[in-house]
Amino acid sequence: MASTMQVELVSVERPIWSGEATAVYARTPEGEIGVLAGHTPLLGELVPGWIVRIEQADGVEQRIAVHGGFLSVRDDGVSVLAEIAESADEIDVARAHAALERAGAGTDPEAVAARNRALSRLRAAGEQI
Repeated sequence: MASTMQVELVSVERPIWSGEATAVYARTPEGEIGVLAGHTPLLGELVPGWIVRIEQADGVEQRIAVHGGFLSVRDDGVSVLAEIAESADEIDVARAHAALERAGAGTDPEAVAARNRALSRLRAAGEQI
């Protein structure tokens, strides 16, 4: 079994990251999943408010805020197809904290979506929540 796999993470708007990786971690409705080379094929929905972590073959970790989408594991690699995605270095932490505060504990769909986007951004940036 190979120790690396081809991984691509794309949003509707643009490609975010593509390359060789040793692992991919994401949160699905069934819980957090870790994918290594040779993993059984699957298709999973990504849970709002969480991130996708990619351990690159060179040891660097990518942390990406993902807002909606799917994880597809195939024999030849992994694809993450996101509605919106932002890498950690693109995130304005102060703005994400402000958005989280504005969203508050509202239960209407817009407040929930705003809170999930802010949480995902803060998690990708490495903030303690």
